[in-house]
Amino acid sequence: MTAHVLMLSSSRQGTEDYLAHAKPHILTHLGKRRELLFMPYAGVTTSWDDYVGAVQSALPECQVKGIHQFTDPAAAVAQADANGQTIVVGGGNTFHLLNTLYQNNLISPIQQAIDCGTPYIGWSAGANICGATIRTTNDMPIIEPPSFNALGILPCQLNPHYTDYQPPNHNGESRDQRLAEFTTLHPDIPVLAIREGTALRLSSGQMTLLGDKDGVVFKGTTRTILRVGEDLSKYLA
Repeated sequence: MTAHVLMLSSSRQGTEDYLAHAKPHILTHLGKRRELLFMPYAGVTTSWDDYVGAVQSALPECQVKGIHQFTDPAAAVAQADANGQTIVVGGGNTFHLLNTLYQNNLISPIQQAIDCGTPYIGWSAGANICGATIRTTNDMPIIEPPSFNALGILPCQLNPHYTDYQPPNHNGESRDQRLAEFTTLHPDIPVLAIREGTALRLSSGQMTLLGDKDGVVFKGTTRTILRVGEDLSKYLA
């Protein structure tokens, strides 16, 4: 497997600056590459130019180019590796992100680029689309994409921003209850739930959890701890 993918749960951890905790993981994942082909499509209440600017400010070591500035986004994705670029997808609303990827006919080109070894980094919504579908996103469906099918880098589901905190006197369903609803209907599909400040890294056919907080795997009626540093390659099959 040639996929070289970093799936960050979040862009922030606690009250830290934008991408502060993620920056070491990002730079390590980039290797010698420093040019980012950035997809701001998950941004809804901020302009895409402003989104590019925020990422550029957070990663001054890199040169960030917004894909919305290209007349042919699919061609830009196809040429990313030859141009020494890494495909980067930011967070926001997962439904809006996926819908825009479909509108621009980018699903297949991104899949092909990753299959050929083009590095990929995504956080929050940008990580969520690495799963088989977006059916375990936390986001409100503010727009209806043509399909819930995502990039399918992993054959399972992802749940970034995972938390098992339940506010006192709050009567809505917890995250665990919501994910249990999915696994009740789809008992054979694992859901990898990763906490803020952590990331899944897939490279050379091996996947591990980075950070200092364990995650959780939901499958059927079981709930298993996802250990930091553990070989998670069994979830690639």
